[in-house]
Amino acid sequence: MIVSENKKPPLEEFKALMAKTDATLNAEAKGREAYYKGRNGTQLEEDVYDALARCAIHTPFEGTIQLVSGASFPDIVANRFYGVEVKSTNKNHWKSIGSSILESTRDQNVERIFLTFGKLGAPIAFKSRPYEECLSGISVTHYPRYQIDMELGVGETIFDKMGIAYDELRRLENPVTPVSKYYKSQLKPGESLWWAAEENPEDIVAPPTIRLWSSLSKEEKDEYRARGYALFPEVLTSKYNRYAVWLVSNCSIVDPHIRDQFSSGGKVSLVTINGHFERVPAAFGKIHTHRELIAETIMTANPATLLEYWQVDALSENRIEQWCQIVASKVDIGTHNVYHLLTDIFGMSPRH
Repeated sequence: MIVSENKKPPLEEFKALMAKTDATLNAEAKGREAYYKGRNGTQLEEDVYDALARCAIHTPFEGTIQLVSGASFPDIVANRFYGVEVKSTNKNHWKSIGSSILESTRDQNVERIFLTFGKLGAPIAFKSRPYEECLSGISVTHYPRYQIDMELGVGETIFDKMGIAYDELRRLENPVTPVSKYYKSQLKPGESLWWAAEENPEDIVAPPTIRLWSSLSKEEKDEYRARGYALFPEVLTSKYNRYAVWLVSNCSIVDPHIRDQFSSGGKVSLVTINGHFERVPAAFGKIHTHRELIAETIMTANPATLLEYWQVDALSENRIEQWCQIVASKVDIGTHNVYHLLTDIFGMSPRH
């Protein structure tokens, strides 16, 4: 880390220092390709420190720049008010992965941050810009991190896209919420935002290992199949894409033959709680068998989860009856009224 001890010089003075530092680094980079190609992140901080210290002579920052080791954000702090974060790539472009959107190690007194970026692929060059002006999007490693693009135009930052200012976002208790909301709004059919579970902490957190469906116990298969029926009613119409994505992203389970979970079995005779149905699709027999698991999933699910997965605007007081209506709106088995069949399975009196 690099720290300046000066007493809050004006922003224009700090901008001038950054511009002079860029010019110095770019001039010295000419003919030193091998040197810079071998520099790692910590060593590049030392290079920036040296250039800043020399450029600060005869400015309000003269003699105040210090290099400090550690993982604090940003790498440069000017009297706990201005800051500079140092990033780089060894490729010939101006893009990289930046810091976490949480900024949990940030000095909370730092108000303005600049990003000094070293493009260490030939031709080697350096560029500095206000931090929020060069953050183009969000990538996820172990946690959401900013994407850096030093060539962004006006109005092209991730904050412009989300409609929230950088300083407003960083001060939120949970900045993941508006970020995940924005990226969810950009999803295409069949896509899922696996890292956004922080919104719904009750949801299952995906285990760290990937398992094949065939390796699960019968009890586990029953549970996941029941959750599939409960959360994704379209599986009854042989549409499995959303369930398949959820199974991988939320549960770390891969099923190469996912259709067999729901479509195998032909027809069955079904004795329900209030009636007797002959020769219905086997899927309804599975729903009857797992009705308690299905009901438990529906009743304990986070409301936001059901609104999203069921693709409805509101939840009714009777969630199970609403699920029956949703399924009935999608499924036609000809010989039976699906809504009456399902309410019978769950021991409810139909409303119509």
